[in-house]
Amino acid sequence: MKLLHKDIEKDNAGQVTLIPEEAEDMWHTYNLLQVGDSLRASTIRKVQTESSTGSVGSSRVRTTLTLCVETIDFDSQACQLRVKGTNIQENQYVKMGAYHTIELELNRKFTLAKKVWDSVVLDRIEQACDPAQKADVAAVVMQEGLANLVLVTPAMTLLRAKVEVTIPRKRKGSCAQHEKALERFYEAVMQGILRHFNFEVVKCILVASPGFVKDQFMTYLFKEAVRQDCKVLLENRPKFMLVHSSSGHKYSLKEILSDPAVTSRLSDTKAAGEVKALEDFYKMLQHEPDRAFYGLAHVEKASEALAIDILLISDKLFRHQDIATRNRYVRLVDNVKDNGGAVRIFSSLHVSGEQLNQLSGVAAILRFPIADLSEAEEEDSSSDDE
Repeated sequence: MKLLHKDIEKDNAGQVTLIPEEAEDMWHTYNLLQVGDSLRASTIRKVQTESSTGSVGSSRVRTTLTLCVETIDFDSQACQLRVKGTNIQENQYVKMGAYHTIELELNRKFTLAKKVWDSVVLDRIEQACDPAQKADVAAVVMQEGLANLVLVTPAMTLLRAKVEVTIPRKRKGSCAQHEKALERFYEAVMQGILRHFNFEVVKCILVASPGFVKDQFMTYLFKEAVRQDCKVLLENRPKFMLVHSSSGHKYSLKEILSDPAVTSRLSDTKAAGEVKALEDFYKMLQHEPDRAFYGLAHVEKASEALAIDILLISDKLFRHQDIATRNRYVRLVDNVKDNGGAVRIFSSLHVSGEQLNQLSGVAAILRFPIADLSEAEEEDSSSDDE
């Protein structure tokens, strides 16, 4: 997703202009939209025309409409998003108040205006617009003289840098030029890693090549890290993993990611991190039930006691049509963050998100046990009855 314009006032009202670039961006947009928002986008409208002779014809024209959003329909299989609403801005083809359905398109900008932009929605925009924030796997795919540095996100691989250095062949009796060129190449790749990979976010760096290029590069990398006292590389050494690839071109990434050894190593990345967090919650529920709560009222009580270590919450809850209820969830997230807790927002399109939805969509792992929550139990049971 690309952010073109952001204009949000002090009272949190305002608008943003975005361009969806990947199918995954439609899912982000679906989570941004709410009934009552104003959406301005390009669309196709069937228009009837009457000639001077009285004959009636119709044609399809592309126009830009501004709708007050009434219904939002997301097709998870095709990643298509349709928004229906009434026209709220004068247009030569569509009357004020007339209904229209806009299907948002990739690489076409849209402007979304809200009366209130809360912290959860703003975080979603930041996450969608900054690939480095969600790319917790990085890869260096290389061969002699060529290296591709890529970030791997749930929906795409993003080429961050391409390093190309001409390596002369070894000559009889003299390898000096070959060795110098290799060192120059390895140095350029090392600088690319330091410049383009965010070690706070990236949990695993795959270094792949045919033959022994990857091994020679790793030897050089950490020899230089010690010589230059580069603490970032030395502290993150366990994150590097050597993998075989058939070439140094970007397309080799597919075979690298399908390697069983890589699959097991990547089990702690962001997507799998949600599954692990849910497993930790279930273990806590089984062994220390006073430190594992679910249901909104229970979790709110724990938040008031400043006891929440990790909050698990489904993105489905932030699509609630009742503004007061949605604000309640946003307030809970803000309180946990303000008190030093971690917040994991689960995607309801993942298996872990579906499981969390069975627990009312919200659960928490606590720092310390809380026993007496009788009032919260009554409130939770009454909300379940509704």
